[in-house]
This record gives sequence, structure tokens and C-alpha cells, in this order.
Amino acid sequence: MAGIFRRLIQAGGARLAVKAAKSMPLVGTVVVVGLAGYEIKKKGLVKGIANVALDATPVLGVTKNVIETFTGDWIPDKPSRNDQSRLDKR
Repeated sequence: MAGIFRRLIQAGGARLAVKAAKSMPLVGTVVVVGLAGYEIKKKGLVKGIANVALDATPVLGVTKNVIETFTGDWIPDKPSRNDQSRLDKR
């Protein structure tokens, strides 16, 4: 009797894992779109939208983020106000 319950739990866990794996691209896209405002504010309108578009594309976004882990940010942030005031004084 215990063996039947164990098999049912294992089968249910396997199905749950498959469903979770299939939904990952959708979940990643939702997270990226949710953080779009922050990215646009940090990078500027055009660069922020380009970054969000690249990140929201399922395979391309993962590839871009893995490469950025080792090489740094592909699309640089806009200069902060403190950096801009230092540049103006020179």
C-alpha cells in the first residue's frame, strides 16, 4: 500500500516538474516586463526598451544574460546626475 502512494507522489512530482519547466519562458518574460520601468529609468528610453526587448525574448535573453555575467553590461546605463555634474565642471 505504501508503495502505491510513493509511486503516485513521484509521478505527481514529475508532472509538476515538467509543467514548471514548460512555463519558465513565460515566467521570465513576465518578470522582465515587470522590471521594464526600472530598466528604462536606468538606461534611458531607447536603450532601456532595447534591453527589455532582448531580455524578454526567451532564448536570446538567457544567452545575453549569461554572456553579460562574464563580460559586463552590453547596453551601458546613462550617466547619473552626479557623474554629469562632475563632467560639466571640467
